[in-house]
Amino acid sequence: STISINSLKSSLLKLECHFTWTLLKQDVDLGHLEETVDDQIEFFIESNIANYNLLSYVCHLKGSNEEALGNLQKAEAAAQKNHPDETDWRILVTWGNYAWIYYHMKRYEEAQIYINKVENSCKKLSSTAQWKIQLSEMYAEQGWALLKFGRKYYKRAKDCFETALKNEPNNPRFNAGYAIAMYRLEDLSLRQCEEIDPSFEPLKRAVELNPKDTFIMALLALKLQDLNQADEGERYIKEAMQITPDLPYVQRYAAKFYRRKGEVDKALEILKKALAVTPKSAFLHHQLGVCYKVKLYQLKNTKRFPPQEQVEKVIRLAIFHLKTAIVQKTKFFAAHMELANMYAQGKRYKEAEETFQKALQINILFDDDKQNYYYHYGNFHHFHMKMESEAIKYYLEGLKIEKESYGRNLCRNALKKLLKKRIRRGLEDATDFGTLGLVHNLSGEKHKAIECYEKAIALCPDNEEYLSALCELRLSI
Repeated sequence: STISINSLKSSLLKLECHFTWTLLKQDVDLGHLEETVDDQIEFFIESNIANYNLLSYVCHLKGSNEEALGNLQKAEAAAQKNHPDETDWRILVTWGNYAWIYYHMKRYEEAQIYINKVENSCKKLSSTAQWKIQLSEMYAEQGWALLKFGRKYYKRAKDCFETALKNEPNNPRFNAGYAIAMYRLEDLSLRQCEEIDPSFEPLKRAVELNPKDTFIMALLALKLQDLNQADEGERYIKEAMQITPDLPYVQRYAAKFYRRKGEVDKALEILKKALAVTPKSAFLHHQLGVCYKVKLYQLKNTKRFPPQEQVEKVIRLAIFHLKTAIVQKTKFFAAHMELANMYAQGKRYKEAEETFQKALQINILFDDDKQNYYYHYGNFHHFHMKMESEAIKYYLEGLKIEKESYGRNLCRNALKKLLKKRIRRGLEDATDFGTLGLVHNLSGEKHKAIECYEKAIALCPDNEEYLSALCELRLSI
């Protein structure tokens, strides 16, 4: 009857599980997510209940509910095996997911059975000391799931781990989750030119609480490298590589560390080793592509005429790995940008253009991604296609997005440089002065903007656009 379905739905919405955590399908690349969770199940034993729960939800989003149920059974089995005395509260999220999947399969009686299981368990637990721990576990599991769904979710992930830590401030896993969330948020805010609480302390604390967590150790090493303490960082990298020599999750960050240190060959060697273990990893293929890009720059900078076959080989390898990365992870924006630039380096302009177009169609781009995009696309027109006016158009698009970011700064600087160069060449063009006026205006440099607009009007006295811009500026000062 409909009443039971309505009451069923309202009970379902009260459950704490992946279905009630607003994890949206359109924000991730499901195939890639499935791949990474599979890898993690293989390499990280301790969080497998959470991984199977997440995998089950991903299967549901992909439309295979039977497979989703299979993963929930695996989650139960993992709980039974690793926590035989406390399976009840370890799998409340699993039971919640069961209820939702049965509901979607229109198997309402079974959905109700799992709702009852959760409710009874909660009643039984709510008077015990276990209850606080259980709540923290749920928040942490939500935090891990949020981290997997991409940057839109990082702030919520941080909040979840913070809540979990209120009850258990010394829990190593919660501290690790919190540190990862902080590390990623800090990385984003640097791109957006914001200041944020640094992740150094949380990372250090997580490593102190669990000196065997080599994944966090590798992140701490990268953080130390950012803070110009590379020697200290390298100590952690070496230790992590000693404890878990074959863990691809540590190798990928170790490679990043050595690439940034300038030891590209060492980075390549580590990445190839990791790739043998997880051959489909988009992250590893992207990092390999970036390493070959660095090798290309080294070749071009050290020799005035580097051997053509060497240049071609490096470009070919970079393209191969970057293409593989975006096949594995179709919404991988950074890899699209690197690939488009590599095609341009190899004079494969048609493919470069196609890759730029594909990158702009990714549906999860943020403002700073778009600014970055226009900067690179502008460069493509400027340096490869030799079309200055097109380049100016795209740099401007980036600057017009008014969120401060690293990419916006690049657009601004490229515009100023290019426009001043054109003006110096003595091709006194009103448009160039007008555009430079706009650039200064968008950058908040009003007096410089006024000067430029005055020069533009001197060359083109009847231009409405310049006159009204000048008028507005004078009024605003």
